[in-house]
Amino acid sequence: MATHDLTNALDALSVTQHKHAINGIKRGIERESLRIKSDGVISAQKHPEGVGSALTNGQITTDFSESLLEFITPVSESSTQTLQQLKDLQKFTLEKMGDELLWPISMPCFIEHQDDIVIAQFGSSNVGQMKTLYREGLKNRYGSMMQAIAGVHFNISFPDSLWQSLHTLKNSDLSLENFISDGYLALIRNFKRELWLISYLFGASPALCSSFLQGRKTDLPFKKLGKGTLYLEVGTALRLGNLGYTNSAQSSLRVMYNSLDEYVAGLKKSINTPSDIYGNLDDYTSENPKQLNKNILQIENEFYSPIRPKRNAKNGETPTDALLRAGIEYVEIRALDVNPFSEVGIDIEQFHFLDVFLTYCLLKSSPAMDWEEQTRSTENLDTVVNKGREKGLELNYFNQPRTLQSWGEDIFSQLSEVAKHMDTAYGVSYYSSTIERMATWINNPELTYSGRYVAELEASGLDNGHYALAIAEKYKQSHQAADYQVFSKQWLEEQVTRSNDAQRAIEQSDSVSFTAFLNAYFDPK
Repeated sequence: MATHDLTNALDALSVTQHKHAINGIKRGIERESLRIKSDGVISAQKHPEGVGSALTNGQITTDFSESLLEFITPVSESSTQTLQQLKDLQKFTLEKMGDELLWPISMPCFIEHQDDIVIAQFGSSNVGQMKTLYREGLKNRYGSMMQAIAGVHFNISFPDSLWQSLHTLKNSDLSLENFISDGYLALIRNFKRELWLISYLFGASPALCSSFLQGRKTDLPFKKLGKGTLYLEVGTALRLGNLGYTNSAQSSLRVMYNSLDEYVAGLKKSINTPSDIYGNLDDYTSENPKQLNKNILQIENEFYSPIRPKRNAKNGETPTDALLRAGIEYVEIRALDVNPFSEVGIDIEQFHFLDVFLTYCLLKSSPAMDWEEQTRSTENLDTVVNKGREKGLELNYFNQPRTLQSWGEDIFSQLSEVAKHMDTAYGVSYYSSTIERMATWINNPELTYSGRYVAELEASGLDNGHYALAIAEKYKQSHQAADYQVFSKQWLEEQVTRSNDAQRAIEQSDSVSFTAFLNAYFDPK
């Protein structure tokens, strides 16, 4: 295969020996959701005892706070099974939450003060204390309100058969491991170039409760609704903008994606370079620490990127060391808002779209991406976040103005070719039908998630908080009425017992002080 051109790639993969190489895509979901009281206020209760240890339960844990639940599905080749697992996990957790509800949108509910957000606790072990102190650092660096935003992470890996076919077709001299890492990095660069499309289609956080701003000033052209709702009339995803996780505090970080060594070096520099901003906060070596350390990033997880290269780490291994040991294993898409139109936060059509879009990002040509282009992609995302549904909106296309509609139509014409290939390989029709349906959203922004959300919010006459609360109550009833589908209740109860036992074992096995533990963790090896 002489070029990385998308059409050539699809033609080469369509011959008999490679036609089914794409079969076997694996996925996993991490869905976050705030626990709220029946009046819509954030819960101040501890992580529900009935779901086990947040430290060691692999399916039900917490993120930043005690109230921010995280549901994690095992890796699976079946999108349907993954959605059923998510439903089982949420049904089980709701049974352990009393009168509390799961917040069905990304932007948080009514929170009077950030101190009402209780930082997650993971027990007395060294690793548990480290997790909590890291979160204390996040609070002191960025504030807890930002950490109350929920999202959905979509993890995906392509099958060995596809990598082997591409390796053969490209006549690559690289080892398969290095070839795979380079392939995933190519995907990431293309994803970043056209990330704005994900925000346009699936952004579902155009509105927020004014309490979220906590008196901060913003230049965003908010409209007001009801007593305390602010919303962007043509915006898409506040979670992905400057009010959310892509905030300006990390804008100086220069992490690049042209090679694995370059990516790891950029990240390692950030976690080993003292910060001018956070150097005055006491770290773990102090009696009353306010953060893990005084570096630009405390640990690699603090890097808020909409997509990350990943490898499952061994015990005690950092994420970047895992990547250096054996290369990229999968990618984590972190750009999805919680889908308010799905009781589990994501739906089957999003799976189908992302399968096609990420395959497209992998197969099409992906030149190196310099810092200027990376900045341009971020600016395009910001434009769509704030006014993505504006008629005739122009984006920056390789330093030339181009309408979102023109660029979007071009992308969808290429996605349709990828979808046809995937339908043939899998013996299905849903990839093409999904792309065909979503292509209509490009010229009909009212069909997008944010368009639908704003229309329904305005039609309801309710504040954003009350509107979301009604959805939360509806979804709780739906979960209560459903039967378990993949995970039995007995199996989930067994995980609770197992996780509690595992946490106790970790706590009993600690043999060094917390300070000595962190000295060893941060010691440059």
